[in-house]
Amino acid sequence: MSSAPIRDPKTDHLLTPANAAMTIIDYQPVQVNSINSMNRAELIDKIVVAAELVSGFKIPIVLSTVNVATGINQPTIPRLANVLKDLPVYDRTSINAWEDKEYNDAIKATGRKKLIIAALWTEACLTFPSIDALREGYDVYVLADAVGGTSVVAHEMALRRIEQAGAKMISIAQLACELQRDWARKETAGIMVNALKHDGAFLNM
Repeated sequence: MSSAPIRDPKTDHLLTPANAAMTIIDYQPVQVNSINSMNRAELIDKIVVAAELVSGFKIPIVLSTVNVATGINQPTIPRLANVLKDLPVYDRTSINAWEDKEYNDAIKATGRKKLIIAALWTEACLTFPSIDALREGYDVYVLADAVGGTSVVAHEMALRRIEQAGAKMISIAQLACELQRDWARKETAGIMVNALKHDGAFLNM
């Protein structure tokens, strides 16, 4: 029993630590407290697990907030900010992050064309940059179990629109397994298992 040779991680059609980037948008107190499509505590748990997973695989992350510099909003929620504490934050006034120059430049500077995206709200700050990224030739992967909208209908219609535009829906568990790909890769197996445990899998481990 032996694994096949590792495929080129930069050209692989699946997500790898070498071909993907992630963006996390607007996980701020006002936005979190307005989510009604899922339990808010669970939402926070999910995005923190996702951030820890992606950081563990050393995938570049572009973090953005809205209206912090203007004094209207507070910055990223503390639990998530603690995971991403070394990252620059691209604050903006635009609802669509893709229309902010500094944010847009940061995405392009990663050099990655596979973009994992999580944002609040689904119906606005997730939908608009997802559609724009697709239009510019990115493969967009929406982390569907770590995003939320102001209502169940708003959330579901937004995911439907994004998917119709060509994005792929993924879960944290799927992302963890896709990045790991082989149990024999011992250096990152623990990162995958940790994400699966905290995401609700392996409850008896």
